[in-house]
Amino acid sequence: MSTSNPPAPQTTPPEPLIESVSAITLATSDMQRAVPFYEALGFPLSYGGPQQAFTSFAFGGTYLNLIADARAPVAWWGRVIIYVSDVDAIYNKALAAGLQPSFAPSDASWGERYFHITDPDGHELSFARPLC
Repeated sequence: MSTSNPPAPQTTPPEPLIESVSAITLATSDMQRAVPFYEALGFPLSYGGPQQAFTSFAFGGTYLNLIADARAPVAWWGRVIIYVSDVDAIYNKALAAGLQPSFAPSDASWGERYFHITDPDGHELSFARPLC
């Protein structure tokens, strides 16, 4: 009597999951102008700086990177939406730094308080917070 093991059932490996955004990299034609813009809004500098070709700001486990590239500024391409603890405080911080948001913070029908601002290279940022 021969004992043989039944063939192992064929299993399909699980589909890989998209887990998170690690970083967004934006092109800038002028790092010396771009870095102070982001610092004025409160982005914490992690690497690089105004004299470097590549700069990173680290926040909430994510990075916003700037890379020197002569192709900047850009035509409108979309926007980066950044959740913050206090939309109005970020807006006031922008105004105090002499920056010009597109409009004052407002409550959106989709359940967020937000405002937009465009960086010196034409990248649109939206600062938002879910309404509770």
